[in-house]
Amino acid sequence: MIQKPKGTRDILPKDIYKWQYVESKISNILEEYGFKEIRVPVFEHTELFQRGVGETTDVVQKEMYTFEDKGGRSITLRPEGTAGAVRAYIENGLNSTINPTKIWYNMAMYRYENVQKGRLREFHQIGTEVIGTESYLADVEVILIGRRIFKQLGIDNIKINLNSIGCPKCRSEYQKILKEFIGKKLDNYCNTCKSRFEKNPMRILDCKEEKCKKMNIGAPMMIDYLCDECKTHFENVKRVLKSNNIDFSIDSSIVRGLDYYTKTVFEFIDEKTGLTVLGGGRYDGLVEELGGIPTPAVGFATGVERLMEMFEEANKGEVQDSEPDLYILSIGEKENEEAIKIAEQLRDFGFVVEKDICSRSFKAQMKYADKIKAKHLLVIGEDELNSKIVKIKNMKTGEEYKVNFLIDDIVNILKNFRV
Repeated sequence: MIQKPKGTRDILPKDIYKWQYVESKISNILEEYGFKEIRVPVFEHTELFQRGVGETTDVVQKEMYTFEDKGGRSITLRPEGTAGAVRAYIENGLNSTINPTKIWYNMAMYRYENVQKGRLREFHQIGTEVIGTESYLADVEVILIGRRIFKQLGIDNIKINLNSIGCPKCRSEYQKILKEFIGKKLDNYCNTCKSRFEKNPMRILDCKEEKCKKMNIGAPMMIDYLCDECKTHFENVKRVLKSNNIDFSIDSSIVRGLDYYTKTVFEFIDEKTGLTVLGGGRYDGLVEELGGIPTPAVGFATGVERLMEMFEEANKGEVQDSEPDLYILSIGEKENEEAIKIAEQLRDFGFVVEKDICSRSFKAQMKYADKIKAKHLLVIGEDELNSKIVKIKNMKTGEEYKVNFLIDDIVNILKNFRV
């Protein structure tokens, strides 16, 4: 038997309705904030992620699924959504339509990671991008959206952490000071950190190796070296969040795992596990880096697998799968033909209707109707065809109604049962 690749999963019908519920909730929230959905290719030219995500990141150095296509071009399965969304923004001239451009996505991503609970090699992200505004108000809005998502999904125990990693101007000064701190013990860091020392020393602060984490204790903090513009921007973000009664903490260790971030960065932390379940920030240089005109932007992404684990724990049994409105039981050629006609007409009215398509016996059909938890049962036999009268039974209460063999009468009964 051929099995699924390591790091992937099947989302089965018994679980998919919960995913659909969560995705619907989030899409409704984003619509309320004026966001429009975007869908971009599952693979892009590798250069997009090298330039956009950053060559010194773990994503590019260790985790990307990269291959040559039959034309000899280097292609990569998307490891995250922002680079592709920004590429689409530039290529399709979205800057000439509405400003700012507010887009969101729900897509599968691919990273060759160590497989563990909540972390797969094919995973799903829901993300937002606000492109075309440098105002701190946009930072506040995406944080408010993140908070609303968890609130509406009934997920508590979420902590919001904030930091500012400055702009290229103040970051260059900070990196000199950081290199002095790290350089004294660089020989003791892991090889990955050593390779990042010259190109991007801030990335060393994001290392997951325990020995590197310990040596990073006491490192100078970017937040203490912000230029006046970055400091004012960050103070405004904090002020407006406080005025909206949003609790948050300052965490100077947040640098995020991607190189395109500037100024505000934030993470939503599951306090039970300590894991980040939503993260994002501002990336004012990415559009220009990918060939567009200088354009500020901010956004976030949340991993759906981890979000689903939290949702199921917080809402055990409260979200139920949909059940068919009606099962039509029929045996015989004429009866089956009539059942098909009725089923199709009821579906035109928006009812979920099932009927036998396996030539099962009467008893087997009854068992099937019970197994799929059909709300109502309608039997079409020879007597019903001759009398032009059918019975509709409520499977939960046992109530039965006789109605004329007319679609309008059947519809009215089903509508009354719905109420």
